[in-house]
This record gives sequence, C-alpha cells and structure tokens, in this order.
Amino acid sequence: MLVIAVVFAVLGAVSNAVGTAFQRKAAATVPRGGGVRLLLTLARRPAWAIGIAGVACAALFQALALINGPMALVQPLFVLELPFALLIAAPLLHRRLSTEGWWAIAGVVGGLALLLASAAPSGDNEQASMARWVPVLIVGLGSIAALVILTRSSSSPLFRAAALATGAAIGNALTAALMKSATSRLADQGVSAFLSSWQTYGFALTGVASLLLLENALQAGPLAASQPALTVGDAAVSLLLGIVLFEETVRTGWWLLPEAIGTALIVWGVVRLTHVVPHAVKVR
Repeated sequence: MLVIAVVFAVLGAVSNAVGTAFQRKAAATVPRGGGVRLLLTLARRPAWAIGIAGVACAALFQALALINGPMALVQPLFVLELPFALLIAAPLLHRRLSTEGWWAIAGVVGGLALLLASAAPSGDNEQASMARWVPVLIVGLGSIAALVILTRSSSSPLFRAAALATGAAIGNALTAALMKSATSRLADQGVSAFLSSWQTYGFALTGVASLLLLENALQAGPLAASQPALTVGDAAVSLLLGIVLFEETVRTGWWLLPEAIGTALIVWGVVRLTHVVPHAVKVR
C-alpha cells in the first residue's frame, strides 16, 4: 500500500508540474490583463487546456495517494512538483537550466529521500474524531487569518509574499487532511457518504481559499519569498497534521539528525531554485 501511495503521490507531483508549466506557456502567449477576457483567450490555447487537465489529474492522484498511505508520507512528496515543473517548463519556454539549477534539483530530491527514509512515516487511520478536528481547524484557520491581517499592516513585498504563501501552505495542508477523510468515506461507504460528509465541503472551500492566497502571494512579492514558504510550509504542516489528526508516527531519537539534514537540503534546494528560475539561459 505504501508503494502505491508513493507512486500516486509522485504522479500527482508530475501532473501538478505539467499543469503549472503549460499554464505558464499559455499565459506567455497572451497580452497581460485579467478578468473574463483573459480566461476566454486562454481557453482557446491548447497549452492552457493541457495545464488544466494536469491540475485535475493531480487532484485525482493526490486523493488516491492519501487513501493508500499516511498523510505524513504523501504530502511531502509533492515537494517534487517544483523540480519537475522546472524540468518540464525549460524546454517548453526554450530555456536551459544552469549547472547550479541541476545541483539545486539534486538537493531537493536527495534531501526529500533522506528525510522520508529517516522519518519512515507510518499509520493507517483515515478518520479523526471531532475532538481532534476542532482544535486543528481553530489553530489552522486562525493562523491563516492572522497572516492575512499582518500583510495588511506591512508594506514589505518580501514579508507580504512570504506571509501569504505561508497561509496558502497551511490551507493546502488542511485541504489534504480534509480530502483524506472525505475520500476514505467515498472508498468505504460510497457516494452518499461522501456527499453527506462535512469534510467534502471543507476541502472544497479550503482548496479555493488556498488558491486565492497563492495568487495574491505571487502578486505581492518575489518568487524567492513565496515559493520556499509554500513548498516547505506545506510539507511541514502536512506532516504535523498527519501526526496530530490521524495519529501517524515518525522516527525520533537519533533519526532526528538525518531528518534535519534532509530538511536543510530541501530548503537549500528550493531557495536556490527560486533564484535560478529568473536566470535560466534562453535557448535560440
């Protein structure tokens, strides 16, 4: 079951990367602007349709991964979306990654492998009691609200981008937890149980809210501020929610040392990748 969860999670990361890369390619072919006219213009671009299909497939793969494995294992694997997106986008946009970019990708992949191999997340609970859900939702949604409020009192683009991206990361982690609970009901009890579960509507709402936060984070400041907060924050909060909500376990003791090294490599790789992207070499 764990192997199946890993396979679906990696497929989800690849699908998300495809969606991101093709949507960026489509956006690069239309004039800057917003509103309905932009959406109508993008809808006529085959690249945009491929991007939307990628996002839809990613959601399906994520649900299948969460059904088959612990959240503390599945969600951190979505860190791979960033290197996959760069590898796919580079040829699409006629650009070439530098040697530094390849080292950064190696750092993310190697760090993630070290972290998950050391932590060895495990657990088979698919539901959590309301005694666990209530404090998690209060803290999670309260933290998102606090971050949004803080951005209104700051004029720093770096802080605003990082704060909004952190809020989006928390929202993504909550969405995954709610999705895990809802989709397990679908698998065990059928469509009627899925549609009558509050978690179903919860993950839909938090998913939309997280997307809006991410869009605002990308507009508020540089990618170097938003992407690390989003990528690392999502993985960290998801791992914590897996432990708190679904009673999943990770190794502790001396295993914390390689886990810390793996985390540091991921953070280093993500930060370097966000600096590499704007300076990718254009291929004629």
